[in-house]
Amino acid sequence: MKPCLMIYKQLIKRSLVFVLCLGVFSCASKKDVIYFQDASEMNLANIEKEFQPIIEVNDILHITLTSLNEETLLPFIRIKEAQQGDNALSSNPGLSGYLVNVDGNISFPVIGTIKVEGFTRQYIEDFLKKELKKYIEDIVVDVRIMNFKVTVIGEVKNPGVFQIVDERVTLLEALALAGDLTEYANRHAITIIREENDIQKVTKIDLTTADIYNSPYYFLKQNDLVYVEPSKKGVVKTGHIDSITTLLAVLTITLSTIIIITNIK
Repeated sequence: MKPCLMIYKQLIKRSLVFVLCLGVFSCASKKDVIYFQDASEMNLANIEKEFQPIIEVNDILHITLTSLNEETLLPFIRIKEAQQGDNALSSNPGLSGYLVNVDGNISFPVIGTIKVEGFTRQYIEDFLKKELKKYIEDIVVDVRIMNFKVTVIGEVKNPGVFQIVDERVTLLEALALAGDLTEYANRHAITIIREENDIQKVTKIDLTTADIYNSPYYFLKQNDLVYVEPSKKGVVKTGHIDSITTLLAVLTITLSTIIIITNIK
């Protein structure tokens, strides 16, 4: 009986050491949680950046023309667009917008084929205004990218696809739209997947440093995908153990049961 009792005691001691170590190492440090820990070293005046999205293949452009004499606009408005009106525009932008084809062009009434891929909205607005002034002196042109959206998945509170109306969104704003990171998120590894020239580019951003403000991924582009990886704590959670507290509770009950059985014997 004594050898058996000694084995039980050794098992209990080792289990207690394991529980204590697990409790200590499972605690997240401030370095794993706090954002922008070196922000005080930055020149905040340089953070503001001019950003204009670049038009890409498969973008849908909404082009609005305005003039005091609306009749002068008729030759430059597609028949279907005039018949559908604004309600169709909001419900099905693909039907009423100008789709950028695989060659990077759109077909515009009267003017014909226009190369838009690789240019900013402002450039296309200026180009159209210059061309249309030949026909309409007081023409006003507005160009918008109708399908500017970003996708945020992973360890965020509200993952999803987010339509960006003003075509300008930072990584931080996109995470905020998704409800911010969960407690199980790895703040050292935010993955951004971006397509450029038919090539998928993948980069990782560390939110615990202020380096993001100098990154070309600070401003997201249309159709960017943001994936927030789980931390080690998050990986444990997906293994059907919701938290370290639950794990400790299970181990404590197990050890208590062993002690009771040992004393009975």
